[in-house]
Amino acid sequence: MKNTIRIKNATFYAYHGALQEEQIIGGKFEVDIDMETDFSKAAYSDDLSHTINYDHVYKFIGKLVFSKKYYLIETLSMIIADELLQKFPVIKKIIVKVRKRSVPIGGVIDFVEAEVEKSNAE
Repeated sequence: MKNTIRIKNATFYAYHGALQEEQIIGGKFEVDIDMETDFSKAAYSDDLSHTINYDHVYKFIGKLVFSKKYYLIETLSMIIADELLQKFPVIKKIIVKVRKRSVPIGGVIDFVEAEVEKSNAE
C-alpha cells in the first residue's frame, strides 16, 4: 500500500536570492511537499500519533525557510528534503518543490521552481 500526505502551496515571505536586492527586499516563496509513508495504522485507529503531523511539518519548514538566507531555491529545496527525512523517519520518500514567483529575469514568467525527490534510503 502506498500512502501520501501532501502540503501544497505553503507560502513564506523570505529573503532568498542570488541578487543582493532580493535578499534585502524579499519575496514570497511557495513550498509543496509530498511525503510517502504508511498511515494505515493511523487511518484505522483514527489516531494522529500514528502518522505524520502536518502541522509540525509546516512549522519545521518555516524554521528552515527563515533560518538562513540562501542564494538558490535549489539549495533550499535540498535542505528541506534532507531535514524532513531526518526529522520524520517514517517518511519513506519525499518530493519537495520550492517556487519563486518574483524572479528578476527581465521577462514575464509565472514562476521558477526547483524540485527534489529523495528516499530515506539515500
